[in-house]
Amino acid sequence: MADKGMAGEGDFLRADTRVFVRPATDGDHAAWDAFVLAHPQGSFFHRFAWRNLFCDVFSLSPRYLVAERDGEIAGVLPLVHQKSRLFGDGLIATPFVVEGGPIGDAAAVKALDSAALALMAQVRAPFVEYRCRKATRPGWIAKTGLYAGFVRPLAADDEANLKAIPRKQRAVVRKAMTSSLTAAVEEGIDAHYRVYTESLRNLGTPAFPKRWFQALRAAFGNDCDVMVIRDSGEPVSVVMNFYHNGVVMPYYGGGTLAARKSGANDLVYWETMRHAVRRGCTAFDFGRSKADTGAFAYKKNWGFEPEWMEYEYYLSPGSKLPEKNPNNPKYAAFISAWKKLPLPVANFLGPFLIRGLG
Repeated sequence: MADKGMAGEGDFLRADTRVFVRPATDGDHAAWDAFVLAHPQGSFFHRFAWRNLFCDVFSLSPRYLVAERDGEIAGVLPLVHQKSRLFGDGLIATPFVVEGGPIGDAAAVKALDSAALALMAQVRAPFVEYRCRKATRPGWIAKTGLYAGFVRPLAADDEANLKAIPRKQRAVVRKAMTSSLTAAVEEGIDAHYRVYTESLRNLGTPAFPKRWFQALRAAFGNDCDVMVIRDSGEPVSVVMNFYHNGVVMPYYGGGTLAARKSGANDLVYWETMRHAVRRGCTAFDFGRSKADTGAFAYKKNWGFEPEWMEYEYYLSPGSKLPEKNPNNPKYAAFISAWKKLPLPVANFLGPFLIRGLG
């Protein structure tokens, strides 16, 4: 199989007398992940396996960069060139996920920034986007107030974690715990895909193709699983979880319309907490949510405090900030129409749109 990425597409970049930036290759996989796992700012979304997933499932162009010093990795940057006739293009770290950007020591990060801007000019992309938790780059545009992350510690026992949930939400969880609903981590993704796609269609949002979830499970193994809540044997609420350095991230979730009344949507997160503690996790990352949305309020109801994410952009001359989020008024008619599509139609069309939206 041919190596994916930038091999042969750019020169080495000298940042100082010791740091060089080069395109990543398949042979960097192990060393890249070891660096990410050891770095305090390394996230699940910095892992190398995403590189091939972007290419294999969506035919995107990963442009992963490695900064080296004396032959050792000093920094990494998981860039992807995302191009869409409908939604434009850009160099993004990283599409479809909540976090991305260069990690490494100061000199390595500076070198990676310079390489990213050189690559932007080379491929004629209108912007570079880093999905950072905190903006740090003078001269770049920082966008804040749109997305917030929600993270809090997990205690070692269930009762302490239950008491950490505010009283009103805790009562909803307790009621679901004593109902006839059942919870289990399932190996396959059929139940997850069925409920997840129905949920997104009801929200007016295109869904990822089934092969995306199959590829995630195959790529990340034990660091990716699926929690399923069933009502009389039928799946009603689901979430695909990621695990990284003691943190659990319920990421791709959804529920049927009936799940709201039964409390299944609450039980799926509670059971994920319990399962994560048994795995040894010490923190629960509820993911990002847009301001002034139901998901934002829901996470606050669970006792999570928002931490505003500060995404950074460098624009080429004459370019504008991308506005691909669903809060953009120009997407209102599209969202309304999507909610009315038959589910098979939405599932067929969704993958063609989602590759340019993430």
